[in-house]
Amino acid sequence: MFALPSSALLGLALLAAPVEVTERLPLPACEAGTRYIELTADTPSKPLEVCIRPELSLNLFFDAKLARVEVEGRERFRRVTLVDDMLTLVASESLHDGARVPVTVYFGDDAVPASATFVLVVHPSQAERQVEVSRRERTVASLRLGEKQARAEARQCREEKARLQAECSGQGGLTGLIANDWMGEEGVVARVLSMVTERQGDPLKVEQVISYRSVGPKGRGRVALKVTLRNRGTVAWTPTGAALVGAQREELAGLTVWPLEPIPPGSSRRIVVELDSTESEARGTYTLKLWAGEAGAGGVNLDGVTFP
Repeated sequence: MFALPSSALLGLALLAAPVEVTERLPLPACEAGTRYIELTADTPSKPLEVCIRPELSLNLFFDAKLARVEVEGRERFRRVTLVDDMLTLVASESLHDGARVPVTVYFGDDAVPASATFVLVVHPSQAERQVEVSRRERTVASLRLGEKQARAEARQCREEKARLQAECSGQGGLTGLIANDWMGEEGVVARVLSMVTERQGDPLKVEQVISYRSVGPKGRGRVALKVTLRNRGTVAWTPTGAALVGAQREELAGLTVWPLEPIPPGSSRRIVVELDSTESEARGTYTLKLWAGEAGAGGVNLDGVTFP
């Protein structure tokens, strides 16, 4: 651990097989809470995408008993349990980020459609835990529950927007760190991470990783990672999201990624991931996951991330 040089300190402050396809498609948007899907006879033939994570259970509830289910690459699931109108799936660690698994269910009644196909997409950090599938109009109770959930999500978005606006409208640079009680007398400390490891097959090479922590007089603070990446692939790579996942699968929330600009093939660029963290938070070892929006661009997984 060492005190960061003034130039670097200022730079940080200013930041305030059938299962796996070779050409990865863009990741789907994942819904929080219970997801509702209505199937009709003219439902588009394109399979519905559902976000999953290894070792986390996905429960699908249907409006009728199921006759059978077909899971492509079933050996890569620890559990596939069908009980009447409920299907539970638990993917194993052998399914990696970006993998896509078709699942087809067949209903046991004569209603239409007689079957439905879903594509389970392994997301780097998000998972949909409960999905309710219906082939008829939802009940009043179901609609009210969905409305309540939508209001809660909208309120959360408004609160997050207000927080970001307050931060952006305030002071920047070192003044911003001081004004928000994110930096005390020790300033910002940094750590060069020489033991982080990439995963085989990632399209970007890690050239340097530095972690930072600032702690204010009230214990509030910020942590950040500066990752210098070289694109050794054949397509441009643009970060669209990030996650820091701990050894117990706990995830640090509220990450921001900067800049959201493409890294052309053969070029290098630094990417900064930052989040709020008290003095006692963000302790331990984490895996940094970065993913892109372009088809075929792949993602980055860095194991062994720690903060000062």
